[in-house]
Amino acid sequence: MMAVLAPPATPRSGIDRAARAAARRRRALEWIAVNSLAIVAALFFAGPFFFLLVTAVMPDNQALSGALWPSHWQWSNFRDVWDRAGFLTWYKNTLLYAIPVTLLTVVSSVPVAYALAKFRFRFRRAAMILLVSAMMIPPQVTVMPMYILWTKQFGLGGTLWPLIVPTAFGDAYSIFLLRQFLLTVPREYLDAARVDGCGELRTLLRVVVPMIRPAIAAVALFQFFYAWNDYFGPQVYVGANPGNWTLALGLETFHAAHHVDWNLMMAANLMVIAPIVVVFFFAQKVFVEGVTLTGVKG
Repeated sequence: MMAVLAPPATPRSGIDRAARAAARRRRALEWIAVNSLAIVAALFFAGPFFFLLVTAVMPDNQALSGALWPSHWQWSNFRDVWDRAGFLTWYKNTLLYAIPVTLLTVVSSVPVAYALAKFRFRFRRAAMILLVSAMMIPPQVTVMPMYILWTKQFGLGGTLWPLIVPTAFGDAYSIFLLRQFLLTVPREYLDAARVDGCGELRTLLRVVVPMIRPAIAAVALFQFFYAWNDYFGPQVYVGANPGNWTLALGLETFHAAHHVDWNLMMAANLMVIAPIVVVFFFAQKVFVEGVTLTGVKG
């Protein structure tokens, strides 16, 4: 009786090579797809900045022509903007507003967030409800009573003090963000510091603050960017006093005076946003880390 011969089996090594080749192709296609999407997204977000830059260096007769590239790079537009407007005064006032607001917000918010995250007291839940409620209230609701208080009672109308002083009492959003980050700090570290003889203040400064530096950096950058771009507050309190105008307020008046000079308007815009872009470029690592590592525990 003749034996039936079975078909030759495919070598195992050949199957492995085919599987590895298929896996490499799949990874290559995924890499191409992800990077293509990233390039498209980068071009989408970089497009307005490209338009801003090329228009800022165009001559007057080309800025409104719809051209996508300047016939020659007219860098003197930035000098013209600086000479025509009070940018030096606006920069100084903006820094005098943004830096104290940032420092006061951080210094006043960290202890409150630490108490809400790590202490157990009777009205802790009620305090959290009030904190979240304060985040929901738009500033336009309280602007009239606050304006009357600062201008009529304290006589600080026309100055930036009504915008700076309240930050010494904390900021609801900053407290909430820091509190969420503090919830991720293990309590064992705090207990070990207390066993070593540290009081609550020393524990906060020596143990907690170094551990939450990314969150503090994120809060500081948020507050600095907010103050740098704030238009509503300066408009309310120093709108009638040009000597205390900030960049946001001054830029609006510059646009109103040069609304047909697109090259000068774009140059002014670039001069306002350039410091923010530089700050974020150097601080983006710690900023992103502070935002992404913030917990969402209750």
